[in-house]
Amino acid sequence: MVSHYTIQQSIQRLESFSSHEERLFKILEIYMELFPVLDSYLLRYSPLGYLAEGVIFLNSTGGVHIGEIRDDIRSIPIIFSAISEKKAKYCTGLEYLKQMSSKYSIPSNFNSLLVVPICRGRFVFGYICTSEFEENAIIDDQMLTSFTLYGKLVGEVITSLNNEDSIQILSRREFEVMRRVASGESTKEMSESMEISELTINQYVKTAIKKLGAKNRSHAVGELFRNGIIS
Repeated sequence: MVSHYTIQQSIQRLESFSSHEERLFKILEIYMELFPVLDSYLLRYSPLGYLAEGVIFLNSTGGVHIGEIRDDIRSIPIIFSAISEKKAKYCTGLEYLKQMSSKYSIPSNFNSLLVVPICRGRFVFGYICTSEFEENAIIDDQMLTSFTLYGKLVGEVITSLNNEDSIQILSRREFEVMRRVASGESTKEMSESMEISELTINQYVKTAIKKLGAKNRSHAVGELFRNGIIS
């Protein structure tokens, strides 16, 4: 088990990086320094459609972007469970085969998976996955508690740092439209209830996505939750 103090002190190193990209890589580097893991996948998560999108993969040989990964986490029980409960989850052997989606059941030397949710309060906006571990690594309940703590402390620090960044605040209309997007309303429903055209609705969404530095609607909603703009 890794102590709360050790994790907290290590995560504070994130504050020395001004670039968001550098911080993301550092999250995984610190994670691999602290725990008996040999690889790490960082994914962002949006509750809008239960969508997960790959960000970065890191192991001993270096890191790469994994933006091609897009998953509905409801099809992967262990990830869905970790996010729902906001707790690190681990499976191996036969349990791994039960927990993983069939599209991931390919011949491999790996038959274990660890999922660490990254959250701020009750909102999960990302998670880390590991499929390869150090020899003789023991992933027991105490170690899972440390992984859970890591995800929560990373979430708190990243949220704090991002709030200090110059993220533009949305206009009243942009905020209203994005709040309705987050609640699941369609463009047509918003157009009718707000008495503006669907074209205007889409323009508000497009502007909000740009202001938030997001890639798409799901990512934008995730940014709004993560920065406490909606809850």
